[in-house]
Amino acid sequence: MAYNEQTVQRIRDFFQQKEVDFYEQNMFNGVCFMVDGKMCCGSHLDKKTGEDYLMCRIGADAYQDALQNEHIIPMEFTGKAMKGYIYVTEGGLTPIKSLHYWLQLCLDYNPQAKASKKKNNKS
Repeated sequence: MAYNEQTVQRIRDFFQQKEVDFYEQNMFNGVCFMVDGKMCCGSHLDKKTGEDYLMCRIGADAYQDALQNEHIIPMEFTGKAMKGYIYVTEGGLTPIKSLHYWLQLCLDYNPQAKASKKKNNKS
């Protein structure tokens, strides 16, 4: 999986400092941090540009405001934006206060987020 180990470690450090119970899962060509069994945030390297992105699940209420920031782009798969999910570009990850702002926004939304449905794999 492609991701920036430094960004992943910075996320781990933040969650540990906040005493957040989390686990990591490989997905979206990167590492996703799961909190309460729900996708919270992650690190992703863009295949085309090689740029490090912080993937954030912030919810619909914070989504439009976040898009006003120059370092934010909508998270898209198959050409369609996923409402409530954003990418923070490298410029929005420094200084450390900026990274912490986005991670806290993810944690603030997490209790409201719905867990994805478990797939039932019947043979």
